[in-house]
Amino acid sequence: MAIESLWTAIRRDSSWQAASSGSLAAFVGFGSSFAVILHGVAAAGASPVQAASGLFALLVVTGLFSILVSVKLRMPIIVAWTTPGAALLVSTPAPHGGFAYTVGAFFVCGLLIMMTGFWPVMSRIVGAIPRSLASAMLGGIVFELCLAPILGLRDKPLFIVLILLVWVVVGRIRRTLAVPAAVVVAVGLAALDLHDASAISLHLPLAWVTPRFSLSVAISVAVPLFVVTMAGQNIPGFAVLNINGYRPRHGFLLGATGLASMLVAPFGGIPINLAAITAAMCASPEAHTDADRRWWASAVAGFVYMAIGLFSGLITTFIALSSPVLITAVAGIALFGALASSLAGAVAEPAERDAAMVTFLMAASGLQIFGIGGAFWGLLAGGAVLTLQRVRSKMS
Repeated sequence: MAIESLWTAIRRDSSWQAASSGSLAAFVGFGSSFAVILHGVAAAGASPVQAASGLFALLVVTGLFSILVSVKLRMPIIVAWTTPGAALLVSTPAPHGGFAYTVGAFFVCGLLIMMTGFWPVMSRIVGAIPRSLASAMLGGIVFELCLAPILGLRDKPLFIVLILLVWVVVGRIRRTLAVPAAVVVAVGLAALDLHDASAISLHLPLAWVTPRFSLSVAISVAVPLFVVTMAGQNIPGFAVLNINGYRPRHGFLLGATGLASMLVAPFGGIPINLAAITAAMCASPEAHTDADRRWWASAVAGFVYMAIGLFSGLITTFIALSSPVLITAVAGIALFGALASSLAGAVAEPAERDAAMVTFLMAASGLQIFGIGGAFWGLLAGGAVLTLQRVRSKMS
């Protein structure tokens, strides 16, 4: 009976318009972020096989969860990965003891996300973090990687200028296609620059990494990862749905994405969350004029993600053999938008700017104290400055 009901819903709500929007959303989401993901997990100590395994697991699980959630709720909900979290891994030194400790941090982050959905106290704690400080921390995290295209001009000036030019020109025509277009050009240039293509593999990778846990890694990686995932992905994701008239149960979706994060962690996958930009492509009237039929767009996006996952081995080995200058450059370009919106959010409240700048600078510094990275200390220091300012304001 349930299958018949689903089949009836598909026949009633499916459309080429929604399917094309969903397919485009999947390609934009993947093309805009896969270089950041692979660069992030490699910086965290993952081998090429483990990085490929993580990418494969992410694409399959995010695709599957996007389909299941969209079908269950009949809403255009896309589940994706934490691109700001991947940028955090680039700016945070790899833990002593290897990638297994990073995987443990992924698992803890997933657990925190799930707890936020099921335990109201966690939601209140996250909600208590000022938006200016969360934005400043995210800006500090992505800042170093955003410098990569500029620094890359020293080694491959012609290639970098061409990639930046494509990003600017396409962005003037259609903003959502700017980064994917830059990625396509970067891939083409990397292929021209490739010295040995014989090592590229189509093998489907899946490597198990038993998580290992450490308090210092949990504090320096898992907690900032959780904060940037909530502030940079989940909260904007809910906002996109609300703007377009959808009111899903927050607890259910956070619980689902937290569980998905815990499932992909042992395979090297970074945490999973709600999509924001690609969700807007599926939730807006561009996907369909009838809001009740837009869920088909996100369901199709899920199928496309799973199909792309079949080529994760090829993608990862190609990236591993390519010039790191090109890969980090395109990863930095992919985060320009995140940096701009983060800085705007950090300085939006004049009374909180000093605290936000302290947070930003400490997060961007790469500072480590007691084995704990600058993102955590930045949030702590910014919070202390803001608290002192508020106390002083009340006393005066």
